[in-house]
Amino acid sequence: MKTLRFCLKAIEVAGVRAWAGLRAWAGVKPHRCGPLHAGVASIILGGCATAAFSPDSVPPALRAPVGHVVVLETVGTGRITYECRSQKSAGDVRWEMIESEATLTDGRGARVGRAFGPPATWQSIDGSLVTGVVIAAAPNEADNVPLQLAKANPATGSGFMARITFIQRVATRGGVEPAQECSASRVGRREPSAYRAGFVFYRAK
Repeated sequence: MKTLRFCLKAIEVAGVRAWAGLRAWAGVKPHRCGPLHAGVASIILGGCATAAFSPDSVPPALRAPVGHVVVLETVGTGRITYECRSQKSAGDVRWEMIESEATLTDGRGARVGRAFGPPATWQSIDGSLVTGVVIAAAPNEADNVPLQLAKANPATGSGFMARITFIQRVATRGGVEPAQECSASRVGRREPSAYRAGFVFYRAK
């Protein structure tokens, strides 16, 4: 029972803080709450036993630099599409990612934006968007796309994304290339791969 209560509390806190972060950029005073990072993993993984994500739990190379703070945590749910393509080497074919699309929601399931690409792009529901360059990555088991840290480029629009400096992709599930063979007879074939991930947004202090 104590574990269940902790789980529900973690999800509740995550939802309040995530939505509060977005409201703060619109000039609404945010709620004052405790740590929120456990919420992202608990929502993605579906339980508290594995809800251990925190900024220090990711590899050092994937941590945002000192002087940058979390302003919003979201869960992205969508798909990554791969295409079987010929390579420069004669007879060489392989799956290549051609696009990704995910809806971003807060801890309560409310839509707050989208993540798509390439290039890697995050867009808020207020219309502002930012692209990013992946500066570090780390594997997350064979069946999941890698964890990533992206450095944000100058944003488009003056809304929420205008002051975002870094974005982490954490707690990934799925999204890897298809298990089906990419062969010469399948060149041009496209296959979607469902995935979920936490997207953590940072700004400078």
